[in-house]
Amino acid sequence: HLLKSLERQIFRNRGSTNFSAEYNKSVYAHETGYGGYSYLVEPLWWIGMISMIVGEIANFAAYAFAPAILVTPLGALSIIISAALAHSILQEKLHTFGILGCVLCVVGSITIALHAPQERDIDSVREVWDLATEPAFLSYATIVVVAALVLIYFVVPQHGQTNIMVYIGVCSLLGSLTVMSVKALGIALKLTFSGVNQLFYPQTWAFALIVATCVSTQINYLNKALDTFNTAVVSPIYYVMFTSLTIIASVIMFKDWDRQNPTQIVTEMCGFVTILSGTFLLHKTKDMNDSTGPTLSTRRSKHASQTAFAIEVLPLKYQDCVDDETLPLSLPKADNHYLMQELPLRYKDLNIA
Repeated sequence: HLLKSLERQIFRNRGSTNFSAEYNKSVYAHETGYGGYSYLVEPLWWIGMISMIVGEIANFAAYAFAPAILVTPLGALSIIISAALAHSILQEKLHTFGILGCVLCVVGSITIALHAPQERDIDSVREVWDLATEPAFLSYATIVVVAALVLIYFVVPQHGQTNIMVYIGVCSLLGSLTVMSVKALGIALKLTFSGVNQLFYPQTWAFALIVATCVSTQINYLNKALDTFNTAVVSPIYYVMFTSLTIIASVIMFKDWDRQNPTQIVTEMCGFVTILSGTFLLHKTKDMNDSTGPTLSTRRSKHASQTAFAIEVLPLKYQDCVDDETLPLSLPKADNHYLMQELPLRYKDLNIA
């Protein structure tokens, strides 16, 4: 209520001719900025979404020709490309440990690629359906769906805005089913294009329906996670959970490890852990500087710009004796003249609260 009162006073002092419309628009922007749908009106978001769709189409084709246990971990290469583009286009300096993280991702990816299992020979989408309806995978799918529904209907309303694992948990659980269905659909399309039509099988359309349902839900909750929490925290956690659950689902459904010896399996796991280490190292050091590290004067909360609040930190020469927990704030002072008259609080500089 205090924040809304201050906003009303700021709009009145600006002399707005359409106070009600501007105020409601401001409140809507603030409310939808925290896990809402404000990103839908951003052109840059749509550019990124279209680019991601193009990349996912290529990823979709990869699942038709290689096992999921190989394709999914190699998604870490996109993290390296993102870091390189941010360094060259956005002028974000890559820390030495960030470069080491990129190297670890490359080493882990090569390790997995060299020891990945061979693709299973499948002649019809009905074979994939038979694999998906075996008791082992049906049990896994049931557990995933029940867990996702519990998170969506019972946990998200209570803890979605405070616990990062809630949104990411929904995305990762459904993501493992998405990959299995995408692989089945990719195999069906590959066989269709090679002359063996699979489109008249109802199993093909069943997999397509599962893909559409799971992907739309994933996009919704992944955007909520990115809008609510720090991207540097969301990205590595989501990658780890999504990749781990996808490998488990692939091992259960396609029995990838049945055709490998223990040495190959252990080597693949070592490569996967190496990729995870590189991913965490890259994201953990993305804001670090080689010389002095991040300064307090350049760090802001995720939604600081949305709430129009600003804080003034101590000068740089005093930062050596101050930590993040006890940082004193320099707040603007109210005009005593208004306080004496018991009028609403006003600030001389309306750009700060």
